[in-house]
Amino acid sequence: MAKRDYYEVLGLSKGASAEEIKKAYRKKAKELHPDRNADNPDSERQFKEAGEAYDALKDPDKKAAYDRFGHAAFEGGMGGPRPGGGMGGGQGDFASAFSDVFDDLFGDFMGGGRAGGGRQRAARGSDLRYNLRVTLEDAYSGLQKTIKVPTAVACDSCQGTGAEGGAEPTTCPTCSGMGKVRAQQGFFTVERTCPTCGGLGQIIKNPCKSCQGQGRMQKERALSVNIPAGVETGTRIRLAGEGEAGMRGGPAGDLYIFIEVARHDLFEREETNLFCRVPVSVIKAALGGDIEVPTIDGGRSRVKIPAGSQTGRQMRLRGKGMPALRGGGAGDMFIELAVETPVNLTSKQKELLREFEAMSEDNNPESKSFFSSVKNFWDSMKS
Repeated sequence: MAKRDYYEVLGLSKGASAEEIKKAYRKKAKELHPDRNADNPDSERQFKEAGEAYDALKDPDKKAAYDRFGHAAFEGGMGGPRPGGGMGGGQGDFASAFSDVFDDLFGDFMGGGRAGGGRQRAARGSDLRYNLRVTLEDAYSGLQKTIKVPTAVACDSCQGTGAEGGAEPTTCPTCSGMGKVRAQQGFFTVERTCPTCGGLGQIIKNPCKSCQGQGRMQKERALSVNIPAGVETGTRIRLAGEGEAGMRGGPAGDLYIFIEVARHDLFEREETNLFCRVPVSVIKAALGGDIEVPTIDGGRSRVKIPAGSQTGRQMRLRGKGMPALRGGGAGDMFIELAVETPVNLTSKQKELLREFEAMSEDNNPESKSFFSSVKNFWDSMKS
């Protein structure tokens, strides 16, 4: 069967530019791919035909020969040798054409095309986590704290290069510095990580004896950390570039500090508010008066207790709570009264309380009736 004109196969007119030829083939490759045309038995032939046309027209020398001699340019020795060896438009031409467009379509996704390569070279270090426990007072005021973090740091002997004496690594001969190797499998080009350099694109001929060519060593580092006022359990602080050192001079990872605020003996915290339970004497609760309560800043505040206060009564001290982490003022402090019953009374104190009880019965007929009923009940039980 006579071959179709290559321009016709790609839907182009003679004299199309290299960019137009590439765009046209990309479109045809998508339309005619056998995986997308399972119900069309002729799709594979058309797919190969488009690849053959593109291989002939993408190369300026081949295109010039084809424009002058047509298909005869690749028959009977008229055409020059193609880059991969051999003549004409066989499966090798098609595979080469499809590989070029595959690079163009998916090169960015797979780490770059032929020229840029998929090389990783120096790999970034891992991020690290450090758990830091602080007191509620520290969370209130903020603090500067020095922590010790075991991590991988750049090797001093080789300055992080991994090579003895700090020498520069050399380009990997297997992948030519791309970090990936390609293998032709039928119509497709399969890309894999280079087995020689592990994807770094470089090899070290004389590894550093101190770090065995890794470019980094384990070491405990001392870091000064600023803990802002208002932190709470779960607050995360990021220190950029303070994580593990990268492989062979790569950038370091980050260090993440997770805050845990320790439980307090007196105060309980809910967001920016503080709650505390304060004991008061039965006399103070009954008559009223002033008391002093401790605050989280280490000071004391005077609070007026109304007469007749009962256990569980709450009072608020505005602005005496925790500061907001990102500004916006401070929360409040809530005081809950706990009226204390006196214990270990002396004889005199007991006598005074009985007098008080008697006076209370006289002043309150209902209370007097109640106590009389209780007395009669116990008298009946005795008899």
